[in-house]
Amino acid sequence: MQFSQLSRRKIIGVVSGAAWPMAARAQQSGMPVVGFLNPQSPERFTEPLHALREGLKDAGYVESENVAIDYRWADNQVERLPTLVAHLVRQRVAVIVATGGTISARAAKVATTTIPVVFNIVEDPVSLGLVASLARPGGNMTGVSMLGAELTAKRLELLRELVPGSARVAVLTNPDNPAADATLIELQRAAHAMGLQIRVLRASTDREIDASFATFVRERPDALFVTGEPYFNTRRVQLIFLTAFHRIPASFALRDYAEAGGLMSYGANLRDAYRQVGVYTGRILKGQKPDDLPIVQLNKFELVINNQTARTLGITVPPLLLARADEVIE
Repeated sequence: MQFSQLSRRKIIGVVSGAAWPMAARAQQSGMPVVGFLNPQSPERFTEPLHALREGLKDAGYVESENVAIDYRWADNQVERLPTLVAHLVRQRVAVIVATGGTISARAAKVATTTIPVVFNIVEDPVSLGLVASLARPGGNMTGVSMLGAELTAKRLELLRELVPGSARVAVLTNPDNPAADATLIELQRAAHAMGLQIRVLRASTDREIDASFATFVRERPDALFVTGEPYFNTRRVQLIFLTAFHRIPASFALRDYAEAGGLMSYGANLRDAYRQVGVYTGRILKGQKPDDLPIVQLNKFELVINNQTARTLGITVPPLLLARADEVIE
């Protein structure tokens, strides 16, 4: 058991680009240390982390050369986040990068009012109480918003366009996400305007996801809307398998789902978000204050359609929808 745990720590160090002892040595040598916080695990974050480092490089910082990054992953055990961020605070890192959703940002906000925090969330940070305003965040926090709630109506519209006869749409959401209620309010409002019936199902564990799909089988909704939720991102293989097995047309928030076999995705580019987080982190390392850095609202959204999955489900994608897609996977 000791060997396997040690091996795993080494693997995480390689995947994330720096082992924890290196961060301690960096502080001793005067190199600034960035604390990285995420509720998930590093195995699927190769591209976002590469984008984060690109953003840092654009600001003049190269990992292991003139900046160190102390990576703290909760491995999908969100209850560990307060302890992990407390370690970063005790280390007096120069900046905390809170990624992976609102839960990380809130953990960082509770942990420190002095260390600058750069977050990456889907929702509106003002309504969540993270910052005072988009233009002047106030306090020690700033970051990137991917406008998930605002895109809800558009995602639902695209799903109905893809499945034109749909009248009943099931919605899968995670009740443990602090922003889940706000997303559902937007979704209910959009569904009412479109004349759609919404059936909300909640899942925060693998077993609850399986139970939700058992409900889908009994009730046979016309389509499925999976909310943009960090935990669901870690379970996307399970979700894609279940939608394929039960032949349920589904819409997802990130292109990773469509690339892995999901029917359709529409949302912000995760790589762009992480790159901007890197840029802001570098600017803070150079002396800028979080309050001087307005919240970045990503305005580049991608529609990705997996036409192979559509054919498997017996769906003919409307030509106009195919023409509007940023990418069609054949």
